[in-house]
Amino acid sequence: MLLPLLLALGTPAHAIPARPTEPPTAPPSTVYSGRQRELDVRLPRLEAGVEIDGRLDEPVWAQAALLTEFSQYAPMDGVPAQDSTEVLVWYSPTAIHFGIRAHEAHGAVHATLADRDRIGGDDYVQIFLGTFDDGRQATLFGVNPLGVQEDGSLVETGRVQSNGFNAATVTREAPDLSPDFIFQSKGRVTASGYEVEVRIPFKSLRYQGRAEQRWGINVLRRVQHSGYEDSWAPARRAAASFLGQSGRLVGLTDLRRGLVLDLNPVVTQRANGGPDSLGQWDYHRDHADVGGNVRWGVTNNLTLNGTVNPDFSQVEADVGQVAFDPRSALFFPERRPFFLEGIEQFAVPSQLIYTRRIVQPVAATKLTGKVSGTDIAFLSAVDDTLSSFTRQYHPMFNIVRVQRDVGAQSRLGLAYTDKLDGADFNRVASVDGRIVFRSLYTAQFQVAGSRTRLGPRTDDGPLWNAAVARNGRAFGFRYALSGIDPDFRALSGFISRPGIVNSTVTHRYTLFGAQSSPVQSLTTDLTLYGTWNYRRFTRRQDAMEKKAHVNLNAALRGGWQAGGSVLVETFGYDDALYADYAVALPTAGGGVDTVPFTGTARLPNLDYVLSLNTPQFKRFAGSAFVLWGRDENFYEWASANIVYAELHADWRPTEKVRVSGQYLHQQFDRRTDGSTVGLRRIPRLKLEYQIARPLFVRVVGQYDAYREDDRRDDSRTGAPLLIYDPEVGDYVRALGFATNDFRADWLVSYQPSPGTVIFAGYGSSMEERQALRFGRSLRRTADGFFVKVSYLFRV
Repeated sequence: MLLPLLLALGTPAHAIPARPTEPPTAPPSTVYSGRQRELDVRLPRLEAGVEIDGRLDEPVWAQAALLTEFSQYAPMDGVPAQDSTEVLVWYSPTAIHFGIRAHEAHGAVHATLADRDRIGGDDYVQIFLGTFDDGRQATLFGVNPLGVQEDGSLVETGRVQSNGFNAATVTREAPDLSPDFIFQSKGRVTASGYEVEVRIPFKSLRYQGRAEQRWGINVLRRVQHSGYEDSWAPARRAAASFLGQSGRLVGLTDLRRGLVLDLNPVVTQRANGGPDSLGQWDYHRDHADVGGNVRWGVTNNLTLNGTVNPDFSQVEADVGQVAFDPRSALFFPERRPFFLEGIEQFAVPSQLIYTRRIVQPVAATKLTGKVSGTDIAFLSAVDDTLSSFTRQYHPMFNIVRVQRDVGAQSRLGLAYTDKLDGADFNRVASVDGRIVFRSLYTAQFQVAGSRTRLGPRTDDGPLWNAAVARNGRAFGFRYALSGIDPDFRALSGFISRPGIVNSTVTHRYTLFGAQSSPVQSLTTDLTLYGTWNYRRFTRRQDAMEKKAHVNLNAALRGGWQAGGSVLVETFGYDDALYADYAVALPTAGGGVDTVPFTGTARLPNLDYVLSLNTPQFKRFAGSAFVLWGRDENFYEWASANIVYAELHADWRPTEKVRVSGQYLHQQFDRRTDGSTVGLRRIPRLKLEYQIARPLFVRVVGQYDAYREDDRRDDSRTGAPLLIYDPEVGDYVRALGFATNDFRADWLVSYQPSPGTVIFAGYGSSMEERQALRFGRSLRRTADGFFVKVSYLFRV
């Protein structure tokens, strides 16, 4: 009974219509040319309403302001856009309205019926509204040609867009698509391209407490067949800020936001299965969890959120990751709705705030907003005993983040986090800043300190970093130095690798071709890295790791991306990592002597990297990243031949079906005899069927095959390695092993708007002896069913 009801409630499927004859366009009252830098836009305020149907034929649209004459932003800025885009804008007392006409004369429109925030493979338009007019942050509203939505926020912090192996090319910072906002949109493909109609209620926005508003605005259009990105405001890539180059909506008056009060009750039910003591399969059904969220707009610019027993978020397994260095922890993003709203306000350099540390909160409250040029964010939560050091107490988290605008683009920030766990605690205080000068240069700094008490011991430690960068169109550089004391702890944050000092020196140069050239841009850079043990750095001793990466990246005509790198590195022996290792050396009398493992002083590396990204074709997109060469073997601290590959493919056979595949491969072969010491393979396949805009079915399968050989002292004696086992109280052989785990997740989701959702899912974990055999050899180890129902009541 449920599925027919959902189908009846859902939006009908959007087949791409035949190309009808377009109605004549009425002349707008005012035209604002981006190319002519007519960037101060005065919108008409109209006491009118329209039906959001994707047709801009109501008389009110003839009175709207018109934003036109876009410029290309990527891959080459400063030239006129090849495809014409018109954006009509007006506002009523309760909402702002956008009408988009995207003309397409050079290729086919890419449009699919996607899930929310999954329109990256389609043509799309993004609207950036900087409602606080500070040139530093904006709310993002995106739509594809069928009106499918994406939304999020962009807070510019000076993050470097690089994966560490290829060139850090000049580009705008990526928005965070985690937050969801309520707005209406609908679109259609037309004879000349596509049209989309968008209505954004003022209830979904935070803005200044002024009688007359002034907002930043920019509109970006992505044209997938060419790979071009066009901007209404003629933004330059050689600038420290993308948002700082936006236009302005001026003279907005009498905005009626009204009472903003959202109530979001949530009910979840789970049943988990597994073998009992007799080997029989048994299910345990939990009691239904009842919780909820509340959101109150205290003022136009301050929002108070509260939650009791917030719902779970794991509707599928985290995407598998591999670690290049066992000393570095892996990062997994936040997914829980309560913590996602306003998450951009808690962004701190060095990730000193990481809300996934709050494991299973009993209750939490949050206040976010901006007052007189100061961003304020406060979070307080009572967690389950699962996150307690002793499992006896309910830890209490208190997190504060304050940021103050300075000048046109600069900013200063404070952060404080406090985790109380009975008599134990962890407290972190931080000061940071970003200074922009001459619109091209940025300087950033951060100084933080922590105090941690665990039992009878109390530790204090500092964290610090500084960087200066030039973001030139052709030439750029970045110099950075950061350090984390071994005693620095951030139990409300995420520190990937403590106790080290890192230095980075990067010089970059970019050449640009003509618009008709096969190579649109070519970027090369040389990056030098140094990593010290923190104590050795303070004693002015040699670096543990020294790296020189030479990178080359090319943006090719039609949206292709290609890159290559040569990595020259040396890694020094880390005695702390191998403190529990020993070598089993034979004695003259036929016995075995346990000798402490010392390791080779330095390992030289020479690696090569190739990468290729296809354009977003109408039905397909793919990418490949391959690294190979001589690299460090952390299993045995010896040189190895490494192969690392990451392959992605997205296939859209119809406008409703998406198939996404990913394969990760990491392999270490000993250079002495070619034997494999470590091998990990992670294939992942996701199939989605979008029945209607609010309704989809998803199936995800992920296999994780890991194999490790018996460890030996490969770089010196060849003798077996031993690792101290505290449970045994002695050294034991580091024997090889293999794990082959498969996880399958099924989900049916009905989500007509953020906050209103019905999830029904099933997940199963399996294992087998031989890798990637599937079939009857798979043995189920655990599974579970879940249902989640929530409804958003908006007052």
